[in-house]
Amino acid sequence: MTSVLSRLANPFAASPVTCVEDLRRLAKRRVPRMFYDYADSGSYSEGTYRANQSDFAKITLRQRVAVDMTNRTLASTMAGQPVAMPVALAPTGLTGMQHGDGEILAARAAAKAGVPFTLSTMSICSIEDVAENTDKPFWFQLYVMRDRDFIDRLIARAKAARCSALVLTLDLQILGQRHKDIKNGLSTPPRMTIPNILDMATKPRWCLSLLNTQRRTFRNIVGHAKGVGDLRSLSSWTAEQFDPTLNWDDVRKIRDRWDGKLILKGILDAEDAVQAAETGADAIIVSNHGGRQLDGAMSSIAALPAIVEAVGDRIEVLMDGGIRSGQDVIKALALGAKGVFIGRAFLYGLGAGGEAGVTQCLDIIRKELDVTMAMCGLRDVRDVTGAILAGKPNFGW
Repeated sequence: MTSVLSRLANPFAASPVTCVEDLRRLAKRRVPRMFYDYADSGSYSEGTYRANQSDFAKITLRQRVAVDMTNRTLASTMAGQPVAMPVALAPTGLTGMQHGDGEILAARAAAKAGVPFTLSTMSICSIEDVAENTDKPFWFQLYVMRDRDFIDRLIARAKAARCSALVLTLDLQILGQRHKDIKNGLSTPPRMTIPNILDMATKPRWCLSLLNTQRRTFRNIVGHAKGVGDLRSLSSWTAEQFDPTLNWDDVRKIRDRWDGKLILKGILDAEDAVQAAETGADAIIVSNHGGRQLDGAMSSIAALPAIVEAVGDRIEVLMDGGIRSGQDVIKALALGAKGVFIGRAFLYGLGAGGEAGVTQCLDIIRKELDVTMAMCGLRDVRDVTGAILAGKPNFGW
């Protein structure tokens, strides 16, 4: 019994964690399959989901020697805000089902690491939950729903919580089909089939984390949206609410309502990037929603150079999709991004070990970024350019 309790108290007691892949393996063992698969899967054939990560391997770096590697710094800015390294935690739905109070724990880890945390509209912990349990401003991600009064109230709640940036997602007007979620019975509420119940019973760490919190529903929505008082009413509401009529005029109206930093997420085409730059937004995120929407779309890293060329002098270009290491971060910077968002990487850490796991993830990425930058002959992350690349990457597009 003592050894079991010891392992639960120290999530990494059994073996050292040296990379994000180690955290992924631990999360796969510790999180129930339906919630792990929700985080670690894409739509349809998952081709774009896989390309997001594999296309980074096509980018090679120049190793430099006999250069002064002392006094290095990773400090930078994202959307005009100081960051300890050019990395932010991406908005991810159901974060609080990877580990109890997951959004709060991730926000705390991000604050300690000096990087932004972005809370999803579809989070388990609410805007108010995170604000009450953290002491630094965070970013809020907004989906546009048919109920525009609800959207106005969400924006007002984000302002009241002192959120320092609004991340408006543009690529979820309709929902891509994710086969694993259907097969696992991931619905609202989740289907408690015998296989799912048995699977949860084999995950004691996860069960304890959920038993120790009352936050087990979409708290940004339940009790706030008209007619949504429980999980069952939430299911029908969400099925109808993502607005397929979303357009650039809507984006401009949200720009007018939000007086803080506005970041537009889901840009994958240079023509859309030009439209985004004309809305008055402060930054865009080159993103294909982690390969969870249009399967067959370009990877984010492959789409990045053309978008930087089109608008990089007019609006700040950030990116997400496939970031699993500090080397991935520096490759994205070399191709023109001013910063990156990590989603699955921090979710692996959260599922593997709660707040300590997210901290471990960020420590791994920070160290890998720092060492790689030094070996490429640089001391300041703001000096990273395409000059560190061994050649132009061939993504096959």
